[in-house]
Amino acid sequence: MAHVAKAIGAAVAFHRHSHITVRSTRRLYSSCRAIYNPKVQIKEEGQPQTLDYRVFLVDHSGRKVSPWHDIPLHLGNGVFNFVVEIPKDTSAKMEVATDELYTPIKQDTKKGKLRYYPYNINWNYGLFPQTWEDPSFSNPETEGAYGDNDPVDVVEIGERQRKIGQILKVKPLAALAMIDEGELDWKIVAISLDDPRAPLVNDVDDVEKHFPGTLLAIRDWFRDYKIPDGKPANKFALGNKAANKDYALKVINETNDSWAKLVKRSIPSGDLSLL
Repeated sequence: MAHVAKAIGAAVAFHRHSHITVRSTRRLYSSCRAIYNPKVQIKEEGQPQTLDYRVFLVDHSGRKVSPWHDIPLHLGNGVFNFVVEIPKDTSAKMEVATDELYTPIKQDTKKGKLRYYPYNINWNYGLFPQTWEDPSFSNPETEGAYGDNDPVDVVEIGERQRKIGQILKVKPLAALAMIDEGELDWKIVAISLDDPRAPLVNDVDDVEKHFPGTLLAIRDWFRDYKIPDGKPANKFALGNKAANKDYALKVINETNDSWAKLVKRSIPSGDLSLL
């Protein structure tokens, strides 16, 4: 698989409202096997809420493709593809099966039982394709936490409930650096371009203005969701605050780099599926 590296550059500053700010001029890796105009369909196998249930993506010929590896990340002009794993107002803990062929979306399990959040998630939740949080990299900006070995998570704040496997064009607005049992687990806050309020929001301060309380609600939801299971609350780095859009782009750039190294096999893949 061939990959092309673009120019790199980033400068860090701090916003006067205490949001973390970074200006990034760096562009992203992309994959020659990516479907650059992804016209994919959702194919379900098995019954929902069973151990065998899988949601695959298939191309026009019916061939299965990976929502993690085969859907392009970068669409240009600050727009990215986002794959929905968990629709808004649902509680089944769906996720890309990173260790299965074609990385379908399945319901997570623990000790052979299906997992559910203790309450509904209030936003559409999923991943940025072609990103990876490297578990061998200790991030000095986030208390030295190592990556969680998964694609980057996205919290889409639009008003509509989306479908499992749906691909949306989104623009990033902010980033939260969650630390879950010592692992770094980025949450990129974004909005779908087809949402009625999308033209109103372009950065973290716009979210505060047009979606008041949403950033705090996202942070608190992810901080507390494990408490009912008897686990401690998750923590957040970067001063417990949401970083701005350019910082979010920096995170996307870095994790896209890590994914490129992974699929080039410059980094051991372990049990991860690269197909």
